[in-house]
Amino acid sequence: MTRRFRPAYLDLQASGELAERVSRAAEVPGCCTLCPRRCRVNRSAGGQGFCRTGTRPVVASYGPHFGEEPPLVGRKGSGTIFIARCNLACIYCQNYRISRCGEGREVSCDELAGMMLSLQKSGCHNINIVSPSHIVPQLLESIAIAAGRGLEIPLVYNTGGYDAVDTLRLLDGVIDIYMPDAKYADTAVAAALSDAPDYPAVMKAAIAEMHRQAGDLVVEEGIAVRGLIIRHLVLPGGLAGSGDILPWIAREISRDSYVNIMDQYHWPAGVPPPAWCTDQPSFRALLRPVTAREYADVLRLAQEAGLHRGF
Repeated sequence: MTRRFRPAYLDLQASGELAERVSRAAEVPGCCTLCPRRCRVNRSAGGQGFCRTGTRPVVASYGPHFGEEPPLVGRKGSGTIFIARCNLACIYCQNYRISRCGEGREVSCDELAGMMLSLQKSGCHNINIVSPSHIVPQLLESIAIAAGRGLEIPLVYNTGGYDAVDTLRLLDGVIDIYMPDAKYADTAVAAALSDAPDYPAVMKAAIAEMHRQAGDLVVEEGIAVRGLIIRHLVLPGGLAGSGDILPWIAREISRDSYVNIMDQYHWPAGVPPPAWCTDQPSFRALLRPVTAREYADVLRLAQEAGLHRGF
């Protein structure tokens, strides 16, 4: 008889540890250091830092999503909740109306918990929180509420990879599946494209911590239940630094890492590129799609590094 997967957050809830995490996390927004930007604003008193988010998360939409990785989607979809705003400023973001313009509405933690339970009731295989790095205290409180009301499916932390390790430690044993981006290997590229020159070092430390907590991806009957999924978006002109990132994953994280190498980059419609993007030859490539040859070359790099899951 197959043993049904039991999310770790249920044990934390039963022991009282989840409530303790909620209390600890609630103190941080008073001088916000949740993410690597460490704005130190008092969000509890109405202050807003880089993410322009106060004490309530802004939700753009939620529902079953069938465009995620196959182990997340299964037959009934990944229960995705899109959080507005972001702690990155990617100039090519496909969801810029959500991430940059803040499209959505403020919700309470009780409402966010209700969304999780609604997605579970609809049959979704997991709860997939997109861009949660700046709302970890509210996320923990919402999970505690939902767990008390019967939530019992895996939680996915779907992030751009710009996460502080001390904040991730608040999520140890709470999050079942981590799904970070591994965007850039070069600090100058990270500064120009996402206003985050420290992104490469931060991303590597964050992914190492996520893997420590969750390990390699575990799939039961075709559905992911625990572990790490790494996304790597191929950028035109080699700007993502795939030749550095993929060997690093194999060498420092695990050759069994599940890596989704994505080829869907395009400049977002209706968003004018900054002048420097067209003036500098190294960045001008951003205005075109990734070529089939560029994508094939990155797949080859992954295989040469010894990676073999995902792609």
